[in-house]
Amino acid sequence: MPQDPATILAAVLRAATIDDHEEVLKAANAAIKANRADEDAQHTRVVALLKLDRFDDAVRAISEGGVKIESRCALEKAYALYKLGQLDEAAAHLKSFGLGKRSFSHVASQVAYRAERFGEAELIYRRLLTDGDASQEENDLQINLRATLAQAEWQGTSTAASSTTDPAQDTFELCYNVACSHIAKGSLETAATLLQRAAKLCDASEDLTEDDKKAELKPILAQQAYVHAKLGNTQRALDLYRSLDVDDDADPDFVIVAQNNKSALEARPSNPYLLQRQAATWMSGATNAKLFSYQSGVLARNQSVVDILAQKSDGVRERTRKILDQAHQPTTRQDVNSTAAINAAAETQGVPDKEVLRELASLSKRHPNNVGLVLITVQLHLKRKNHGAALSALESFFVRLNQSDDDQDREVRFSPGLVALAVSLMRAQGRDASAKSELVKAATYWRDRPVGASSSLLREAGVELSKSSNADDLSLAAAAFQRLYMENKDHPVVTAGLVASLAASDVAKVERYAAELPPVETLVDGIDTEALVRAGVAGASSTAAPVKKRPATEEAGDEKAAKRRRRRRLPKNYVEGKAPDPERWLPLRDRSSYRPKGKKGKKKAGESTQGGIVKEEETLDLVGGGGVKVEKASASNPSKKKKKGKK
Repeated sequence: MPQDPATILAAVLRAATIDDHEEVLKAANAAIKANRADEDAQHTRVVALLKLDRFDDAVRAISEGGVKIESRCALEKAYALYKLGQLDEAAAHLKSFGLGKRSFSHVASQVAYRAERFGEAELIYRRLLTDGDASQEENDLQINLRATLAQAEWQGTSTAASSTTDPAQDTFELCYNVACSHIAKGSLETAATLLQRAAKLCDASEDLTEDDKKAELKPILAQQAYVHAKLGNTQRALDLYRSLDVDDDADPDFVIVAQNNKSALEARPSNPYLLQRQAATWMSGATNAKLFSYQSGVLARNQSVVDILAQKSDGVRERTRKILDQAHQPTTRQDVNSTAAINAAAETQGVPDKEVLRELASLSKRHPNNVGLVLITVQLHLKRKNHGAALSALESFFVRLNQSDDDQDREVRFSPGLVALAVSLMRAQGRDASAKSELVKAATYWRDRPVGASSSLLREAGVELSKSSNADDLSLAAAAFQRLYMENKDHPVVTAGLVASLAASDVAKVERYAAELPPVETLVDGIDTEALVRAGVAGASSTAAPVKKRPATEEAGDEKAAKRRRRRRLPKNYVEGKAPDPERWLPLRDRSSYRPKGKKGKKKAGESTQGGIVKEEETLDLVGGGGVKVEKASASNPSKKKKKGKK
């Protein structure tokens, strides 16, 4: 009598090891074939398919099992959708079942992380960490939380509450993620130290095999190469990238990023067509790679640059035009403005350098709200040392945005990047009053709006306005610092700005905020004040245009500088003791030693009045009266007539 398939499945599960997923799947299929209503066998089949990375088959098996299996395998279905990249479907599925179970929260955090909703992922991880059941997985949660914060820094959505003190880096994963956060912030020296520590911890780990260590060291070394490249050590970065074995690497994300960075650091190839073929080779795996938006954006821009170098401007032009036509203009989105810059490069391909600005001006007339075109125009003017034209182009763009009634256009007008560019250009030309006026306009605009990315702009405007003695400027500075204080109370610059701006108007608030400032002793601890006093005060270099006037004369008490004596110049044929030629001041033709050369010169000399023949003149009377002096004809000498020769 044959044994029951369900009994066989139970025996296989009891005897199965960690890699016996194929045997489990066969036993589960046999049990389901014998009894379609066996829910345990169906659940086992779904789990086995997930273990074998057959996520499509797992979703299909759950759908075929009916409502009971879908309810029982809700977690498995969410995980399968997540692995298939169907993030919106996975999020909706999890939302329908709720996050009451801890396992559902884990999958929801991974879905939010991959969907680049890093704020949502951070909240889930922090909730899991504060839960009482986090003791067994606290280290893993800390690692995932630091990775989420690092990605938020790259995305530019990190909040002040997220910028907490770095935890103790006791594992290489945690140390690596903290280093990535510092790279995103621009703290490259700190990141280099942390990456070095991460590499040492990974190499010294006793829980990893040698193959695992090599696999874990690859991203650490790649990040070290990136840091070296940003610090200017290009050769060291290239050596690290070339030491990475990416030919046999199964991770397409790592291969694409490493190959792109290595190609970007190498010298411009003499054969751009070969570079284009190489880029197409390692970019072929981009469809299977799970890159974040900022990574895929850089790769797309680099691919367009390679195509332009290979004289494929038409394709780049058409591709970028479609993207720009679908995007709202103006915008502060980095991907759209970068695409505009690539489109401008494709449109001006082959145009002489002198005609590029004229071509960009015609493009700007067709697309007056294109921020990328404006920035490219400003950059070209600055490259030619024409700061006035650069500022004029930017101010013309501001005028067009000021005339718009669209709230999004006004937000672009006072975006921190454009305001900072205008202020820097104005200060470079010595227009400090205009720079201050621009900061006042920006602070007034952002005073009643969400702070977000404008925190740096409000802080800079507050610092500038707090220097003024005008009550309105101080009031605006206080309002700006008050908004920043509500966002981040621990920032000492914001607190000091509040004290400075409120000192002349509200003493009670000043005392409250001043109590939060660190003591002066802690700020000057370790500073030799006497040495600074002896060294003197260094004056800031003036940004005004240089004065071309001569410096003032020295004071009366100083010795008068000796006048510079002019060196006496003598003629080449000067002989000491010999009298100079009395006719040396006369023109050459009026000197007695002048002898003209050629027939014309001798004839002209003979007709001159000095020693020449005087022409006789006679007056001919005119009919209407008066007369005209003409040269008197001389009698011809027949004896001097030239005989006509024979032909």
